[in-house]
Amino acid sequence: MSPSPNGAYGPVLDGLPRVLRPTVADYLELHRHPELSGAEERTAARHAERLRDAGLEVTTGVGGHGVVGVLRNGPGPVVLLRAELDALPVREATGLPYASEAVAPDAEGRPVPVMHACGHDLHLACLGGTAALLAGATGHWSGTLVTVGQPAEETLGGARAMLEDGLYTRFPVPDVVLAQHTAPLPAGMVAHAHGPVLAGSRLLEVVVHGSGGHAASPHLAVDPVVAAAAIVLRLQTVVSRETSPAEQVVLTVGSLHAGTRGNVVPASATLEVSVRAFGDEALERVTAAVHRIVTAECAASGCPRDPSVRVLARSQPTLADPGTVAAVRRAHEETLGAGRVAVWPASTATEDFPLYGPAGAALHGVGEVRTAYWMLGCVGPEQWARTPGAGAAAKMAALPPNHSPAFRPDPRLSVPAGVTALTAAALTQLAGPAR
Repeated sequence: MSPSPNGAYGPVLDGLPRVLRPTVADYLELHRHPELSGAEERTAARHAERLRDAGLEVTTGVGGHGVVGVLRNGPGPVVLLRAELDALPVREATGLPYASEAVAPDAEGRPVPVMHACGHDLHLACLGGTAALLAGATGHWSGTLVTVGQPAEETLGGARAMLEDGLYTRFPVPDVVLAQHTAPLPAGMVAHAHGPVLAGSRLLEVVVHGSGGHAASPHLAVDPVVAAAAIVLRLQTVVSRETSPAEQVVLTVGSLHAGTRGNVVPASATLEVSVRAFGDEALERVTAAVHRIVTAECAASGCPRDPSVRVLARSQPTLADPGTVAAVRRAHEETLGAGRVAVWPASTATEDFPLYGPAGAALHGVGEVRTAYWMLGCVGPEQWARTPGAGAAAKMAALPPNHSPAFRPDPRLSVPAGVTALTAAALTQLAGPAR
């Protein structure tokens, strides 16, 4: 009998063909029917059904629409695998036969298009495939598998909600938490960071108070649009003139809303400002600069009331445990091939995954929870080949990024690689022959 190409992981990963067809079908269905953050009812129900079919104990409604699956398989470590449920208010423009045509009300009740533009459908399908694969090979590992389908990642509230709803008290407390995320790398590849994987962030809401009036007599009003425009321009200097070129900081004004008609000076303007950095000191410093500039520009404009600045969401930098990352990377090199395991440069994208580990200790009360987090390539060979660019860096810059209406993972290669990567990572932490 020839040895398995999956090496020590073969007894489990040799069952991959058994789960691929249902996992791809799951991905296509999830992609067709995305749901916004906090409204993932259908997605959660589908994922729960798949976990039950695999033999896991399933609990729904954790921290909203969160889904927790548990598979107890003798003594050993508790390994938690996490994926996300939610999608984005984006109109899909991929032209795929399974493209989303979904429309749903946003937080303000306005109808918006909905798309899985960040790969959460792929993450969730791969989590279901991994659960089925491990459940079908319980003779080759020992310990407890916990799976988490998390709601509301895009709004940075889902991890906190699940932890506050007893994720670490109602269910087995994990020794380690593992997750992966799609990136515009060639499908079949993964990438690991040396140091920070993702940035921390603050999402701020700024409300500028003016004095409304008629557009024909702006001198009798205080125009908050002009004040807001001045704020947008002045905020650009926080990075260009107040931050060292050696420090990675991003400040983006992603939303500015004011008024309803062109012949009315509105009474207020609302901005949303995103701040991203790799350390708490930088995040606090830039947030303080936003407060300072907003207050000064409103004073300069003669606004009748002080502006309000409040934090809508926050996240910590994603810093994985070095020892766990090293073990997972070795497993990926063995199962995917060393040439398919790359180095990931720290990205200023952000997410709430750090709360499951040491960054959330004050929330969940568990001091020693290790984490590992890697990037999963999802670009099919045809798309990669036709993308302009002389090298990988140039192609990645030209490809549609996460959150783009044209973001289109190739499930033919991404699903097998995603299930393999997540399963192999779990096996490095579980006890048994595959370790």
